[in-house]
Amino acid sequence: MINPAKIEEIAKQISGNLPQGVKNLADTFESKTKQAIQNKLAEMDFVSREEFDIQSKVLIRTREKLAELEAKVAEIEAKLDSDKHAE
Repeated sequence: MINPAKIEEIAKQISGNLPQGVKNLADTFESKTKQAIQNKLAEMDFVSREEFDIQSKVLIRTREKLAELEAKVAEIEAKLDSDKHAE
């Protein structure tokens, strides 16, 4: 996710380069812009890194379990097939 501190740093750089007479307007612009960007980012439905990592671990465990179950099914199918040929 985008770092709010980086957004603030960019906004300060922009306002720092404006003429002194425009400082009040720049301060208002900075806070409103930062607020608007943060609101839009919040609406984008991003997941946190922590949530992503947790879901990745769940997926790995699920894949491992699936591989185990596939091996068991193959073993049972092989046994049934050998039993069928033994008859």
